Amino acid sequence: MKKLLLIAAMALASFTGFAQMKIAHVNFSELIYLMPEMDEARAAMNAAQQEASETYQSMVEEYQTKYQQYQQKVSTWTAAIRESKEKELQEISVRIEEFNQSIQNELAAQQQQLTAPIQQKAQEAVQKVAKEGGYAFVVDGASYIYVDATQSTDITPLVRKSLNIPEGRTLEALQAELEAAAQQQQQ
Repeated sequence: MKKLLLIAAMALASFTGFAQMKIAHVNFSELIYLMPEMDEARAAMNAAQQEASETYQSMVEEYQTKYQQYQQKVSTWTAAIRESKEKELQEISVRIEEFNQSIQNELAAQQQQLTAPIQQKAQEAVQKVAKEGGYAFVVDGASYIYVDATQSTDITPLVRKSLNIPEGRTLEALQAELEAAAQQQQQ
């Protein structure tokens, strides 16, 4: 009986301690997307993607030109020339596929390399604000199905300030900026 009372007392004490802990939430992905450093990373990624796209397009155009030539002249070629041209087309096709796979891997690695320090900086800012505020837990509000704002404090504004994200900058405004830049680039 004494053992049961001891266990009940310990459970009650731990529950009381848990109930007194301060919990906060933050929109971590919003912080990442709005950080000034992310603008630079996006610009670098866009430039790399544009260059890759131009290279890919020139390879495809080379293939199409040679394929059209093949279709136009195949009936006049000897078997040896036809086989040589078919082999050349196949090699170009393989080169295009290899380039496509390689560039996708390189672009993903470059994105990881560019965003890792940004994510680290945001993580450190969240930890600093949480420690200063005495929070025991900080959850990413965007990845939870439900966060009760009355029982948790949103520290996103404090972390935004810590990361020098302008007050009026929103995800919607950023999306509009990116769409306008994409349209301007297409013209």
